[in-house]
Amino acid sequence: MTVAPTRLPAAERRLHLIETAIRLFSEGSYRGATTAEIARAAGVSEPILYRHFASKRDLYMAALDHVWQQSRTAWEYCLTSAGDIRSGFDEIGRGHYAVRESKIKLAELWVQALSEAGEDPELRDHLRRHMREVHEYIADVIRRGQADGVLHPDRDPEAEAWIFMAGGFLGMVGRRVGLVDDDDVARIRAARREWMRP
Repeated sequence: MTVAPTRLPAAERRLHLIETAIRLFSEGSYRGATTAEIARAAGVSEPILYRHFASKRDLYMAALDHVWQQSRTAWEYCLTSAGDIRSGFDEIGRGHYAVRESKIKLAELWVQALSEAGEDPELRDHLRRHMREVHEYIADVIRRGQADGVLHPDRDPEAEAWIFMAGGFLGMVGRRVGLVDDDDVARIRAARREWMRP
């Protein structure tokens, strides 16, 4: 006897599609994951997927935004629970599971989007806005740490935020091609923490 699939409310169905797409995009690629494959993995038909997202691009942009919100929530938790901004950055760098997973997914989706953005102006514009939002968030956290006296006051928050984001790219490339190992990453993080110390 076949059991009919559970019908989810629209918002839950949309979230389930986004989370399924994130998994498939992260395991493979934007270009390689088809909407038919995503729908099948989510347990819905492709027309159901298209009720929620006009295109694979729209689903991908929703995935980027969702992963950023997950990352931001995890980072904020580290920053507020650690006692001060510098300790919070240390916690983010130590790779607590939720933080590590969200950082990995974010970097994976960024790299994939970069490879597609040259041919897709809408995706390029979304990615630019998205990455600027992440950058501004990180720069603001650095400014807060400087105002609190726990991060070096002479460091340029804008430049340091770009370096922080570049570290995510380096880690992702390192995982994909074996460029850097865990010891390399630990040394890089330690050097960055020392650089930011007042």
